[in-house]
Amino acid sequence: MRRPEFIARQSSCPTGLLGRFIVRIMARETAAANEKTLELLAIRPDNHVLEIGFGHGRTLMRAATLASSGFVAGIDVSADMVHTATRWNQQLIRQGRVEVRCASSLRIPYPAQSFDRIYATHTLYFWEHPLQHLQEIHRVMKPGARFVLTFGPREDKEIVAKFPTTVYRFYSTDEVRSLFEEARFSNIHLAHHQIASRSLVFAIAHQETPST
Repeated sequence: MRRPEFIARQSSCPTGLLGRFIVRIMARETAAANEKTLELLAIRPDNHVLEIGFGHGRTLMRAATLASSGFVAGIDVSADMVHTATRWNQQLIRQGRVEVRCASSLRIPYPAQSFDRIYATHTLYFWEHPLQHLQEIHRVMKPGARFVLTFGPREDKEIVAKFPTTVYRFYSTDEVRSLFEEARFSNIHLAHHQIASRSLVFAIAHQETPST
């Protein structure tokens, strides 16, 4: 059964009571995918980490545990989700270990080469111009940094059929690889995993380390 459009739009930018309710559901539905994303990200204790589209904000807390002596930032286009994530992470925010901002990955509010690790889970579908988002992500990555983009591929027809095309745009693995290449990522690897009965792709790429 296809998800109603008004529900799908809340998934892209949750607002109000309905948005908060949907995010609670999403927190459960995406927990395993987020955990796998962090595993593939291989966060080190001193890393500076960025989550794009943090939603409920609970994964920020987990990332901060892994980056125990580092820093974790999060951006989300929903002001309501910034408020929610602030509540969940208030102690870490007070300690200066976590920061959340209302922003798009088209204009990430951090200087170039700020982060060692960046991840985004189930946000690709909502990017109108994905190449521009990827180029901006590439800009804020340190040399040798790692980026993990988690998404459901267009090849999974059963999943694609459940979401309205007016809100969600699904990409094939080949399209994502081409976008990564055009955005000048290096060492691109697309890993396929079955997560909670869904076929997900974890696109792993790096900011090229300058040759010496």
